[in-house]
Amino acid sequence: MNIANLFQGLATLAWMLFFGILVLVLVRASRNRPIKNASVTVLTTLVLAILLTVVSAGLVFIEPQERGVVISALSPTGYREQALEPGLRWIIPFAERVVRYPISRQTYTMSIAAQEGQIYGDDSITARTADGQEVFIDASVIFEIDPAKVVEVHIRWQDRYTNELVRALTRGIIRDAVSQYGVEEVYSTKRGEMTQQVFDALSIKLGENGLRLVDFVLRNITFSPEYAASIEQKQIAEQQAQQARFVVEQKRQEAEQARQIAQGRADAAVIQAKGEAESRLIQAEAEAKALQIISEALKDNPELLTYQYITKLSPNIQALLLPSNAPFIFPLPDVYNPNSNPAPAPTTPSPAVEPTPTP
Repeated sequence: MNIANLFQGLATLAWMLFFGILVLVLVRASRNRPIKNASVTVLTTLVLAILLTVVSAGLVFIEPQERGVVISALSPTGYREQALEPGLRWIIPFAERVVRYPISRQTYTMSIAAQEGQIYGDDSITARTADGQEVFIDASVIFEIDPAKVVEVHIRWQDRYTNELVRALTRGIIRDAVSQYGVEEVYSTKRGEMTQQVFDALSIKLGENGLRLVDFVLRNITFSPEYAASIEQKQIAEQQAQQARFVVEQKRQEAEQARQIAQGRADAAVIQAKGEAESRLIQAEAEAKALQIISEALKDNPELLTYQYITKLSPNIQALLLPSNAPFIFPLPDVYNPNSNPAPAPTTPSPAVEPTPTP
């Protein structure tokens, strides 16, 4: 409870006390039982009640979220130029009165839902787009009274600024903004731009009338049933097309994966063939080098070929060779003349001794 309310309560009690004492004095006087110093008591109580009433009428406490416009009968303009600031203030009793205005933020909502807005029922904003489609806009306006222009708001609008200023301006500006865009732009690509356009225009208009726009909220956009059905069909078609693109992309990735696998196998086959060719080349080079070494060895040791021939015979054959024209069982090629033909085998067998069985 603030001091102004306290004085108002005391003034009320003082008047109740005054009338109570006055009745008591009159009753006692009618019964010839007057109260001693009754007139002084009544007069004192009356003066106290009047004094408390005057003080309570002059004291005004302004809350922090308020400003007070003083309506004055003593001012030539009928009001004070400056509004009362928060705190305990004094006005001229019975010659001035205070009209309070909130400077805290307020919200005005217009919605298609019955219980969401300030007006019960469908209070959405009906507008037409540039291509003639009808849309229904739900919006909220968050605003506040400029503390420096409270007196101006009182003079121009009093307590009608919400319905007759904020509501009317918002609905008109939204209709103008929607008419500049196509229906698809309104609910998709240009929605943010349109919202900013409404905010800028509404901020200017409210500022000219002593209000400050805090925010504009485009809550919802509703279409006619026919257009809503067409949008739904379009979205279904887009989803199906997107699904088809997804399937095509999936098949493409699978084909790419198969191609990569085939390419990998081909590369592996090429690498393997190259490896085998290189291996054969290395082997051929090794064999050629070995043959070269053998050839050089035979030049220095021609008997080595005879030795190799003998070592290749079966180890189970044992034979005793006698002097003859053919000293070997099989004729050997001429190691000294590789181009000469081998000597023909003898027709007459050489005397030989039968092989001796191995014990």
